[in-house]
Amino acid sequence: MSGVWVFKNGVIRLVENPNQSGCDTQSRRKVMVYLPTGEVVSSYSTLEQILQSLGWERYFGGGDTDLLQFHKRSSIDLISLPREFTKFNSVYMYDIVVKNPNYFHVRDSH
Repeated sequence: MSGVWVFKNGVIRLVENPNQSGCDTQSRRKVMVYLPTGEVVSSYSTLEQILQSLGWERYFGGGDTDLLQFHKRSSIDLISLPREFTKFNSVYMYDIVVKNPNYFHVRDSH
């Protein structure tokens, strides 16, 4: 995980590779890999199947229709993702990695 953590207006976010030019965004794109199979998560349908196999359930109580949310009955954790997969970035990937240790890995796409 490379980059700089920026705190602004009460929000902390990761700015990845801040010294690279903005035109080189494809090489900085991250992918999330499901470690047991080595599969790159390329859609929400794939991710939802994997999360369900790990005990996560869709959560519909949030009221925000712009988010897909998952929870586990055995914990207080909640995974919130943007409804559009094109907006699924490394911040959301690392959230999933932290809440599911040993199952996912984030790496640069090749």
